Amino acid sequence: MFKTTNAVQIHVSLDEIEPEIWRRLVLPSGWNLGQLHLAIQAAFNWWNYHLHEFQIGGLRYGNVELLTEDADEDDSRVFDWHEVRLRDFRRGAVFNYVYDFGDNWRHSITIEEFVALDVAPKHATCIDGARARPPEDVGGVPGYERFLEIMSDKTDPEHADTRRWCGGYFDPEWFDLAVVDKDVRNALRQNVKRRLHQPKPKRNEPTTA
Repeated sequence: MFKTTNAVQIHVSLDEIEPEIWRRLVLPSGWNLGQLHLAIQAAFNWWNYHLHEFQIGGLRYGNVELLTEDADEDDSRVFDWHEVRLRDFRRGAVFNYVYDFGDNWRHSITIEEFVALDVAPKHATCIDGARARPPEDVGGVPGYERFLEIMSDKTDPEHADTRRWCGGYFDPEWFDLAVVDKDVRNALRQNVKRRLHQPKPKRNEPTTA
């Protein structure tokens, strides 16, 4: 018997960083781009402090009021992200999400498949992923590369200050599915608080100083 699709599986990855930093999410197909934004923020534990937008087929989608507040006449038009829902895409569609116009964290989003779940989902879930996202305000891809160099070299004169700045440790390979999935499930909660740093490793687990 034919079942109506009610969920969508997507793959989200950060551009220009190798090895790849990525998450695989399953979301209600009726969610709009504003809700997808919150799911991505939760999946990567971004702090939602900076401007952001989706770029689809050469067009910009986002919070119109925020993105046009200081816009010039020559700036391209911003379309309301609440008017686009995940079910409007086709399987295999690829588009972009940009967070923090200073650091310019560009994410590639792929619509992998539409799913007919027995019970329509009410929230998003994370089902897979790899690696930790860079620290907020690290300076984009070049800044992150320099950050990793400093953190891996205890003789670097910036090592002590940088280590304190990032919470005392940072493991670029960190990914805990249970932790990330919990964050994603709570993505739409009001006043949700993000972790300022990676969860502290359990005793006997290696850390990257």
